[in-house]
Amino acid sequence: MSKAGRFFCVLILHDSGLAKIHSVVIITPMLSAAMRFLIFTLLLMCPLIAGDKNPGANAVSFHMETDNANNPKMVIERQIAGKMHYFQKSPDFTHKDMVAFSPFLADNQVDFGVVLQLRPRAARRLESLTTANQGKLLLATCNGRVVDIVRIDQPVSDGFLVIWNGVQDAEVKQWDKVAPRIGQKKKKS
Repeated sequence: MSKAGRFFCVLILHDSGLAKIHSVVIITPMLSAAMRFLIFTLLLMCPLIAGDKNPGANAVSFHMETDNANNPKMVIERQIAGKMHYFQKSPDFTHKDMVAFSPFLADNQVDFGVVLQLRPRAARRLESLTTANQGKLLLATCNGRVVDIVRIDQPVSDGFLVIWNGVQDAEVKQWDKVAPRIGQKKKKS
């Protein structure tokens, strides 16, 4: 086979837990050696760049109630007390907005609730959203599973979100590894 007929094919697969990214890059010998090296190096760095996209353990998200007029692909449907409710699929808050937490034993004495302290920017967003959406529901998920739903009855201006139940003991232990308890110093990375 001649040199002109050879090429390298690199296949990149990345699974972020929500979507899979597939790409194929073909590097031909017509590119200079330096250019091939640069492309190969950049391809090797792709998983590092995408590394923060995976929520990992204890992914928490909060989703505001919406109406069913939105695109069906953009909403989460939940039946609550015999009535269908719709929530935005795109979260309003996630674990990345959290700076500290404090678990407590839920009323059912089986699982836990947790108070989440938000970053200042997220706290301002929370106050704004709860002011504008009084009477609506806010759905909380942990690791993709619905754990709690609360009705917004007043603006929340203190920067704290509460999940009243549904958090498992193992999830609290995982949070202890990555975030401080409220009032404690920041965990060392």
